[in-house]
Amino acid sequence: MPRLTLLAALLLTSFGAHADEVQVAVAANFTAPMQQIAVMFEKDTGHKALLAFGSTGKFYAQIVNGAPFEVLLAADDETPIRLEKEGLGVAGSHFTYAIGKLVLWSANPDLVDAGGAVLKTGNFKHLALANPKTAPYGAAAMEAMGKLGVLPALEPRFVQGDSITQAHQFVVSGNAELGFVALSQVFKEGKLSSGSMWAVPANLYAPILQDAVLLGKGKDKPAPVALMAYLKGEKARAVIKSYGYDL
Repeated sequence: MPRLTLLAALLLTSFGAHADEVQVAVAANFTAPMQQIAVMFEKDTGHKALLAFGSTGKFYAQIVNGAPFEVLLAADDETPIRLEKEGLGVAGSHFTYAIGKLVLWSANPDLVDAGGAVLKTGNFKHLALANPKTAPYGAAAMEAMGKLGVLPALEPRFVQGDSITQAHQFVVSGNAELGFVALSQVFKEGKLSSGSMWAVPANLYAPILQDAVLLGKGKDKPAPVALMAYLKGEKARAVIKSYGYDL
């Protein structure tokens, strides 16, 4: 092989060994922080994270049916554990990357009071939430309303989205006056971005432990393994905390 051709081959091989891509399925509530983390991850490691956002339940179905995802950032801890048990996730790889918080939010700055009494006074026509069958934040909202004793009265007013992103969009667009969303969607750097909000007390719903898992398609590949490690690092954790998640 000519000297220049050999050198070019070595350079390409070296670059390929250090720069790779990882297909990541990301729970919708984690959209903003993960977009920020992905930029940092590429800058620090050379690896590129290709992100898809949606509901955890739908991602589970896609992974079971052979979707090319290599890492899942779920909105719960049950799905990653289930994938490990079914042999689709790398055994023992799951860990909690964030603890989510449920809030009742309205784009109207005067609608949601600090105690959530608006759910009982009923001064609204539509209430948005994510599908509780596929989205953990939707399930948390249902649990909270059940404990508050308002579920039967509010069910006829539900506007249900496939994911927490769609539920949030229903409120933003005015299709619902208020809705149950993730704190991370309306909170940044210690401030409410707009509107009015009630932080749902943690004792009204099961902890939203959000786990990451390395999927079988990402096993032993440099980029997926690097991303799992990066999420545990101080830079990523600082971003996660800035969006209101607990660690």
